[in-house]
Amino acid sequence: MKPFVQIATRPEDDVAATERAAVLDFTGLQEQDLLWARLDRDPFPDLAMDDISGIILCGSPFTVSDPVDSKSEAQLRAEAEIDRVLDQVIAHDVPFLGACYGIGTLGTHQGALIDRAHGEPLGAVEVTLTEAGREDPLVRAAQLEDTFLGLVGHKEAVHTLPPHATALASGRTAPVQMFRVGTRQYATQFHPELDVPSIIERARAYRDHGYFSPDEMEEIFTELRHVEADQPPRLLRAFAELFAR
Repeated sequence: MKPFVQIATRPEDDVAATERAAVLDFTGLQEQDLLWARLDRDPFPDLAMDDISGIILCGSPFTVSDPVDSKSEAQLRAEAEIDRVLDQVIAHDVPFLGACYGIGTLGTHQGALIDRAHGEPLGAVEVTLTEAGREDPLVRAAQLEDTFLGLVGHKEAVHTLPPHATALASGRTAPVQMFRVGTRQYATQFHPELDVPSIIERARAYRDHGYFSPDEMEEIFTELRHVEADQPPRLLRAFAELFAR
């Protein structure tokens, strides 16, 4: 099997390692089948797009809609590299699945308006498939129900999709929770790479990054521990199984 590539932009080694472990777990891939590209520090591996099965891009402390002059050198470098990779993804029709930060990067690359109008604090939200979502091959392979709970925590979101994009799922606060461009380039606002224990762990690492009030952290965690959000991770398994080659 040709490997998949996981793009990471988290500068914290422990958080990045936890994210990688989660992607391995939920996709069912072996270490050798999931290359790891730490774009916050290194360029994308020198790979031909024909030599990989697909690309997975998860969350990040970066926010694409921030003013350019406020972005760190690491963020500017990572976003330039992601933009270059997405050029190749679209040109060669490479399967792509971006989560949270991935919806901002793919959305920006494809001409979506990304802003802070529809941010959501840390928590679980109801996600509803659109008619197109119910018919989408990846969604069907993941056996997602028409309405399910997704784990979120983001400052920015899609405000408007470009005409060529297909909305696959929506939410009350963030109207675009999942979309597709082309036939197999996907992005989700919710986190398919996180379950409740892992989003709590992630939130502790980013308690002072503005995703929630630190004073309310333990109360939010208590509410999350009563949530079942077991459907979104099915997308990762389905993505790996559907597009492996």
